[in-house]
Amino acid sequence: MNREYKKWHSPRLGREMELLVFGAAGTPVLVFPSSLGRFYEYEERGMVAELAWAIDNGRLQLWCVDGVDAESWHNRHAHPAHRVLRHMAYESYVHDEVVPQMKASGGGARVVVTGASFGAYHATNYALKHPENVSRVVSMSGTFDVRPLLDGYFDENCYFNNPVDYLPNLTDEWYLDQFRHNIEWVFGAGEHDICLGANRHMSDLFRAKGIGHWFDFWGLGAVHDWPLWQQMARKYFT
Repeated sequence: MNREYKKWHSPRLGREMELLVFGAAGTPVLVFPSSLGRFYEYEERGMVAELAWAIDNGRLQLWCVDGVDAESWHNRHAHPAHRVLRHMAYESYVHDEVVPQMKASGGGARVVVTGASFGAYHATNYALKHPENVSRVVSMSGTFDVRPLLDGYFDENCYFNNPVDYLPNLTDEWYLDQFRHNIEWVFGAGEHDICLGANRHMSDLFRAKGIGHWFDFWGLGAVHDWPLWQQMARKYFT
C-alpha cells in the first residue's frame, strides 16, 4: 500500500502540521481524528487495514489529518472565545491547505469527509459550511453540539460552528440546495452508543430541512468504540 507522510508549516495555525496519505489513486477521503486524536490514529486503530482492499485497488485515497482539539475545544486553560478561534484557524488550515491538495489529487472532484465520535463533528461541520467541496459525509457515532465544551460561554463564532444551532435557522437556498442534491449524508450510530441520541437529533434536523440522508442504526449491542467503527468503515466504503 502506498503510504505517504506529509508535513509543512501552516501559516494559518502558526505551527507545523502532519498528515498521512494512504493510496495513490481513487476518491479522496478526508479523515478527521476522534477527540484529541492524531493523524496516525486511523492507522493504529485498524481502520486503514479494514479499507486496504479499496485503497490497494485504487478506489480510495485516505488523507488522515492531525487535530488541534487540545488547543481548541478541549483547551480548558483558554477562554472559550479563544477555543473557538483556534478551531476556526484549524478549519482554515483544512479548507485552504489540505483540501486543495486532495482535489488536485482527485482530478478536481469533490472530496468525501469522515470521522468517528468528535471527528464526525468536524466532518459534518466542514461539509455544512463548505458544501461546494464535499460529495459525501460519513459520520460514525458523531456528536454535533459543542456547547458542553464552552463553560456556558456562547458567541457568534460558537453559533456558526455548532450545527445543532445554526442548521435549524438556515434559510439560504444555495446551501440547502447543495445539501439536498449534491451531498450524500450517512449518520451511523449503535444501539448502546453514547451518541445515539445526538444522531437521532441530527436526523430530525435534516428531515425538517428536507435534506435526504441515511440514519443507520446498528443494533445487537453496538457501542461507541473502534470495533463498531471498523464495521461501519467496511460497510460504507467497500
